[in-house]
Amino acid sequence: MAELVRHHLRFKDFPRMRRSTQLRFLRMEGFEEHLELHRLDCLASHGDLTNYEMARRMLEETPPEQVKPAPLVRGDDLIAQGYTPGPVFKKILQAVEDAQLEGKVKTREEALRMVEEEFPLPRP
Repeated sequence: MAELVRHHLRFKDFPRMRRSTQLRFLRMEGFEEHLELHRLDCLASHGDLTNYEMARRMLEETPPEQVKPAPLVRGDDLIAQGYTPGPVFKKILQAVEDAQLEGKVKTREEALRMVEEEFPLPRP
């Protein structure tokens, strides 16, 4: 119940969210309940179901493998490329997943190239 309350206002920002943020929102545990609460909240207040319809349509039309795709890069891949495990891994993996969700990278090779460009290893 607390999660429903915590996230219910996020729908107002749905149209302005990056696609990666929208997809992460859609895959949130219990999203259907969040969506229904938003619908009821809209009907009880202003009656505008625009954001509800946008989120519902995106949920229905986006295949599950696009909502939560298999990772293109994992920590082991970063280690193999010469990166040292640590907090930066989360940042790198999040950036790769963002790019994947937004359609900017589609293959492991593209993802690794992106990592090298955006998170260059320090030169000795």
